[in-house]
Amino acid sequence: MSLWTPALFALFLWWFSTGAILWVVKSADRNGFAARKRAVLLGLPFLGLGCLGFWASLQDTSAFGAYMGFVAALAIWGWIELAFLTGIITGPNDHKLPENVPEWERFIRAWGTLAYHEMLLVATLIAMVLIDWNLGAENKFATWTFAVLFFARLSAKLNLFFGVPKINIDFLPGALAHLPSHFRHRAMNWFFPISITALTFAAACWLERLYAAETAGATAGFTLLTAITALALFEHWMMVLPIPDEKLWRWMMPTDAPTKNQNQPIPTAKIKGGHHGL
Repeated sequence: MSLWTPALFALFLWWFSTGAILWVVKSADRNGFAARKRAVLLGLPFLGLGCLGFWASLQDTSAFGAYMGFVAALAIWGWIELAFLTGIITGPNDHKLPENVPEWERFIRAWGTLAYHEMLLVATLIAMVLIDWNLGAENKFATWTFAVLFFARLSAKLNLFFGVPKINIDFLPGALAHLPSHFRHRAMNWFFPISITALTFAAACWLERLYAAETAGATAGFTLLTAITALALFEHWMMVLPIPDEKLWRWMMPTDAPTKNQNQPIPTAKIKGGHHGL
């Protein structure tokens, strides 16, 4: 089978799902907490379909099964990100970081801004791994996709905490206006080369598995994994390269008057829904 089909499918789904989540978040953000809560509740069918797709794909080793597992993982991930970006599932700390706090306190406060969200992601990943293990799943592409998203997003969060040169708030919702104070703007940090190396190695591993694939299902699945890992690598590089990647989604956003956060002089971080800004 052609490798371009799953690769372009992953690219389109990454772009479209990110834009769709950002559009929903920005639209709900203008209408207060009730609208944000309603957006999360209306998104529950996607979470349910994601869980059903994950379950249905476990023993399906066909190319369709690989696609189903991939889409299911993105649906589950997308709902959790929607709940975070709307401010419904975040953490106990919703205050800006005070000035001149020790580094250990800065870390604890930063963790407090997204603790519940992180615990939900960890619990979901553990549940998917246990289900795969206990049922002897022959198709693990849903779990691997979710794992790539999880570790890439964790890497991105740590890089934002340690400091990167390119950070902005083009898509930052008002519910998370306190987050930028926990990020650091600097030329480089020690963790960034580790992140890039790890993601590059992961992409190489998927490519090796793709080269050795003997079935259409394996070919489709490892192409999807290679593509989503490469996109995670791309998003990491966008933290240090002066490329306006926000233009990929800006045209999709509802028009709105500039918010107080968008006028802040200190650069802060761009939040992306399907992948790894925050």
